[in-house]
Amino acid sequence: MLEINKTALSIAAGVAGTLFIGYCIYFDKKRRSDPDYKRKVRERRRKNRKTGTARSGLPSLNDHEAIERYFLQEIQLGETLIARGDFESGVEHLANALVVCGQPARLLQVLQTTLPAQVFGMLIMKMQEFGNKANNENNDTPKIATSDKIAPDMSSVGLESSSDAVIIDDLE
Repeated sequence: MLEINKTALSIAAGVAGTLFIGYCIYFDKKRRSDPDYKRKVRERRRKNRKTGTARSGLPSLNDHEAIERYFLQEIQLGETLIARGDFESGVEHLANALVVCGQPARLLQVLQTTLPAQVFGMLIMKMQEFGNKANNENNDTPKIATSDKIAPDMSSVGLESSSDAVIIDDLE
């Protein structure tokens, strides 16, 4: 068996590291000098600005832990505000939590049983506003259902169950 001394091994590692860094620099320069690169970056930034991914404190949708922290924070803040009697702000925070929730239909069922009827009605209306806003921004048809599907007896919260009253069923 051949014994490789430490000096030769460290020189080989240094050369390999230098070649790798040179490779990275070369391709980064090649990528940045591409005429379409700046156009693609501008389009991506414009799209992010338009969709609002960097606005209103929403976490990156790629970071699962950040979404979970945001979800728990919004639920806790919403419950606290509702307990204090600030229904409007509390519903806003609960709606924010519903937007990032992985299973919004289940969360809505839990909230329907725990929240007062008028507050749950406000939450449904807020989610409807969010759905309409998203529909206007994306010009896509969202997956909608009648209000009977989530809350069969909406008359108790002051909302009539009619064919023109729709809410977002699943934001998944």
